Amino acid sequence: MKVYVHNVKYYETDRMGITHHSNYIRWMEEARVDFMAQLGWSYQRFEEEGIVSPVTAIECKYKRSTTFADNVYITVDVKEYHGVRLKLKYTMKDEKNKVVFEATSEHCFMGKDGKLIRMDRAFPEFYQLLCDLAAKAVDS
Repeated sequence: MKVYVHNVKYYETDRMGITHHSNYIRWMEEARVDFMAQLGWSYQRFEEEGIVSPVTAIECKYKRSTTFADNVYITVDVKEYHGVRLKLKYTMKDEKNKVVFEATSEHCFMGKDGKLIRMDRAFPEFYQLLCDLAAKAVDS
């Protein structure tokens, strides 16, 4: 998978010139949207298929600060997938390849009616893709 790159904008920093902590959560979303599109499942496709995928949990650790104009390299991996809940892992690194932020987010897949979707039945190819990526995470 291609690494997502975010360039820190001036408005994302505080008076001390440090990136405000809330922006890392936004970058997680940017990287997640890019990751899903690389898998062939853009958020536009989700919507066309009648799927919503809300965030149900986030856990994060801030390791180093970033500042205006820094490039942040974000990798997204499937950490766990059990058919209903998807757990993604994010690693953000600076230009010196030092980790600046690590996080996970959990998601479920629902229809627009608010009911959980059994992805193995409704979208078996996507289900298998996520299972395969989760198995790789366990092996590594």
